[in-house]
Amino acid sequence: MASINFFQEDLTFKLKNKIKLREWIRRTIFSEGKKLDELNFIFCSDSYLLEINRQYLNHDTYTDIITFDNSDEEGIITGDIFISYERVCDNAKKFSATIDDELHRIIAHGTLHLLGYKDKSKADKALMTQKEDEYLRLREF
Repeated sequence: MASINFFQEDLTFKLKNKIKLREWIRRTIFSEGKKLDELNFIFCSDSYLLEINRQYLNHDTYTDIITFDNSDEEGIITGDIFISYERVCDNAKKFSATIDDELHRIIAHGTLHLLGYKDKSKADKALMTQKEDEYLRLREF
């Protein structure tokens, strides 16, 4: 059964609109021609995500998101997306956005990575931002 799950590690906050959030993520995946198997969003602190960044990616830097693609089959989305809620809050202030808008952008960003979008080159980053904006406009909450 296709599922989208939300977990929290070492912090507590109330994720709003979970049902509509799941529907929006599903629509994003389906509109890109992919199928959903299982997608886990794990919200955590800066220090928790820093440790994951060190352990799995050998990066010693803070980040807002790390996406692990666990898909075994082309076109079937299975993954774990770790999001630092602290980074989301800081970025919301930095970019003069609401925390919910920034959180949704980061959720879209991780989902788009699993859908095959990259963000290392300037062109890839521009396309990623364009896709984030496109799917953020399609939210119904």
